[in-house]
Amino acid sequence: MSESPPPSSPSSPFSVELREEMRGPVMWLTIDRQERRNAINAAVLEGLSDALARANRDTAVRAVVLTGAGTRAFCAGADLQSGTSFKFDYAAPYQGMANLFRQARQSTVPLIARVNGACMAGGMGLMAMCDLAVASRQAVFGLPEVKVGVFPAQVLSVLGGLLPRRVLAEMCITGEPIDAAQALELKLVNRVSDDVDDSVDWLLGRLLDKSPAAIRRGLYTMKKIEAMAFEESMAFTESQIGLFALTEDAAEGQLAFREKRKPQWSGR
Repeated sequence: MSESPPPSSPSSPFSVELREEMRGPVMWLTIDRQERRNAINAAVLEGLSDALARANRDTAVRAVVLTGAGTRAFCAGADLQSGTSFKFDYAAPYQGMANLFRQARQSTVPLIARVNGACMAGGMGLMAMCDLAVASRQAVFGLPEVKVGVFPAQVLSVLGGLLPRRVLAEMCITGEPIDAAQALELKLVNRVSDDVDDSVDWLLGRLLDKSPAAIRRGLYTMKKIEAMAFEESMAFTESQIGLFALTEDAAEGQLAFREKRKPQWSGR
């Protein structure tokens, strides 16, 4: 199985526990807490939020890959060793993890989860908030919160549309995991392979040669209509198709098709 991405030079104040690296037009974010199975803490949450905000402001960023350091874990969820994982400021109506999921829902840069090992609890939320996911054959997926006396909460909001109701209920109530083959069968991930980096490259290779403008506006449209009723969704999308056609990429793509050549995207 592939090793995690190599260390990068610090590029943000969160780089000790969340490494950030630009590989061409792709931002790689690696949770680097191997001694805690890449568990989430406040610094990781802040770093992820900061990185996603910057990625969405920079049109040169074409995709974000999220993964964990090493080969044992993608993310084990909350850091239970700290003893403060479920202590909140109850006067604050919004919490960090929920805000990250909100931010991912608004992202128009494709988010790809590179699941290199155990994906548990809050790690399932990180995986599910991504638009695409690939996994190593050794990866396992679980919601074990009931084993420590709590229950999945915010992650249900991002997992509910990905897993069948009875499968999700079984995973929540029993706390028992599923393996990568089951995750693929359930369409929780797009691809499973012995070398997870081959799968990442496969996805990126099919994505990066497409129109940046179409992908950004397309993700915006897909995410907006998810909670809409049929007629509301239809009215929204019939207005969006006219906006798609007004972009420079739309004009270039259709001209390139007629001239039988590869398009030269401007991203506008």
